Order: sequence, then C-alpha cells, then structure tokens
Amino acid sequence: MRFIVGLFLGVLLAGCEQHVAPPLDQQLYVWQRQWTPAHEPALRDSHDDFSTLRVLALQAFPGERWRRARVDPALLKADGRPLIAVIRLDGQLQSLDQQQVTEQILQVIADWQAQGLTLNGIEIDHDAGNARLPVYAEFLKHLRAVLPPSLPLSITALPAWLDSAQLPALLRSVDSSVLQVHAVSDPRLGLFDPEQALKWAKAWARISDKPFYLALPAYGVALLSDDGGAPVVESEVQLERGGQRRELLADPQQLSQLAKTLREDPPEHLTGLIWFRLPLANDRRAWSLATLRAVARGDVLNSQLRLSFKEQGGLYDIQLDNRGNLDSPWPAQITLKARDCAGADALTGYSLQQSANLLTFTRLRDGRLPAGGQRAVGWARCAHIDQGGSHVDP
Repeated sequence: MRFIVGLFLGVLLAGCEQHVAPPLDQQLYVWQRQWTPAHEPALRDSHDDFSTLRVLALQAFPGERWRRARVDPALLKADGRPLIAVIRLDGQLQSLDQQQVTEQILQVIADWQAQGLTLNGIEIDHDAGNARLPVYAEFLKHLRAVLPPSLPLSITALPAWLDSAQLPALLRSVDSSVLQVHAVSDPRLGLFDPEQALKWAKAWARISDKPFYLALPAYGVALLSDDGGAPVVESEVQLERGGQRRELLADPQQLSQLAKTLREDPPEHLTGLIWFRLPLANDRRAWSLATLRAVARGDVLNSQLRLSFKEQGGLYDIQLDNRGNLDSPWPAQITLKARDCAGADALTGYSLQQSANLLTFTRLRDGRLPAGGQRAVGWARCAHIDQGGSHVDP
C-alpha cells in the first residue's frame, strides 16, 4: 500500500512539474547602423539582464542599394553574448533576387567570421505583404538550403500574416520566428496596444509549432504631417525637415504588465521577449537603459523627481534629479521659496516668473528626464532659497 501511495504521489508531482513554464528569455536588438563609443557602456550595463544580441548587419533598399552596419567587432567579442546577425530586406523591394540576396548574406557571414565573431543565427527581417508570401517562402527555402545546417535561421513576422494560408509554408523553412507586435498598424493610433499584442501572441501559438519570440518596443517616434497624406515617421535618425512633430512613446508601465502576464501564463511555444532597441546615452527616443532593465526584470516602476542645489557665494545652480527607475516627463512647473534675489533665469525648456518671495519655472516644451538622470533647470542669486519649500508639479 505504501508503495502504491508513493507511486501515485510521484506521478502527481511529475505531472505538476510538466506545467511549470521555464522563465522567458530576454534579448536585445542592436539597431544602430553606425557604432559609436556610446555602445561600450550600453553593452556593458545591459549584459546581465539580456541573454542575446540581435545585431543589425545589413540592409537592402529599393533600387538595389545595400548598406552594411558598421559594427565594432572588438566590442562584440568582448561582450561574449550569443550573436544573431539581422538582415533587413525593405518591404518596398520590388522583388527578391534570390541569388543576389543570398550572396550578400553569405558575404556578411564570412566577413563576421573573419573578424573573429561567432554567429549563433541569422534573422531575416522582411515586411512582405500577404500577396508576396509565396515568393518569400520560396526564398527562405532556398536560403535554408545554402546556409550551414548548424546555423539557425529565424524571421521577423507580422500579425497580418495570421490571415494568410501561406504562413505554415513560410514557417517550415525556419527554426524560429519573431512576431513584431509594435508599430504594425496606423502609427497615428499609437505604437503599441498590449491587449492586441496578447491576442496576436496567442493566435501565433496556435499556428506555429516552433519556438517564437515577441518583439516589444522600448522606444518612441515622432509623426510629421505630410500635406494631408500618411504621416512621415521619424525615429532614431532625425529627418532634415521642419514642421510640427507629434511624439509617441511606448508606455513602460503597459509593457511591464504585459511581460508579467506572459511570464505567468505564456502562450505555447513562446520562448522569450526581444526588446527594440539597445538604448544609447544620446538616443533621445529610446527608454533609458535603467527603465528597460527594470521592465525586463519585472521591478516596480516609479519616478522620483527631486530638486538639488549647488550654492557658491549666494549663486544657486538649480537641478532636477530623477532618482527612480522610470523615465519621467519634465515637470510642468517648479516653484521655489526664495528671499532677496538679485537675479535669476531659466535654462532651455523652461521660462521663469519671479515675485517677491517665489521663483516659478514653467515648462515651455515636452521632454523626458531619464531614470538616474539630471537636468539643470536654471540659476538664481539669492540671499536664501528654502529647499524644503520647493515644489515639483508633474
């Protein structure tokens, strides 16, 4: 009897263990065509939270134009994380020349290996319309045949492909897929919808029997009007044109909640999350790395705005600090109790109104203060500033 009970408990425990989902892998896209010294601290500080780097390597543009990304192989070798080279084939390409595209990809592989880099995979990023999926599927079948058998092949994928009968054939030639759930519809409606993203992920899991990832946004864009037509999108590269810009930013709180939901109840075959993109210190439209790491870890997010003062001989430099882990909009207004001020002024982005015992700094334009960042707001030459009497109005 004791043996039967023990056997029953063993079977029960084994069944329970089968339902324990492994933790979701967290990876990063490195999407800068020109590498700079800012990559070194960004790679170093992201190392412990993101397992794999998916690095933009090559882009094909309409008109048979190709552009290599100028990566820093020494930094990638020192970093040591698995590398996946991403080949971006513009969705507006008139056709896919199998031989030409394949030659370009094989050359990238050879060049990276010659620089001492070990590739752990190739990813093809091609936003093909549904009507062109049969041709794309044939290309992927051809590419899989010429790539080394040991080199995994993955593709980015669009939710629109869920409606195509060609999707199973497309997925047969690849080892995994990356479902892009950001900026896939009219950008005027926003960069990201967490409820829709979850629906797409569950629908993808019902079709794909292979590992797949979700590509999630950690960035913003600006929309520029184009004489009543579709808006022009400005992202990491500033466009040489004027006009009003409407800023859109993926909400870290929304992404954090979605990541939590996916960790607790992942769709079948979902292997991990890939964040777009590795933020550099001068990337004004990406989340700070501190915020991205906090979201990836599932930490509670909060901004902690504080004023700090540096005083020398009655001259105060007024600075705003964000001591939290969440990037914060510039506060709308900052008020300081001050006495006997001989002069004061605001710095870029703010205006100053001065009364007998009050300095009021008012925001003139939108901006963000990254987590862990500081920003000078203004200066004042006063007999005394009551630091306890300062107030920051979000």
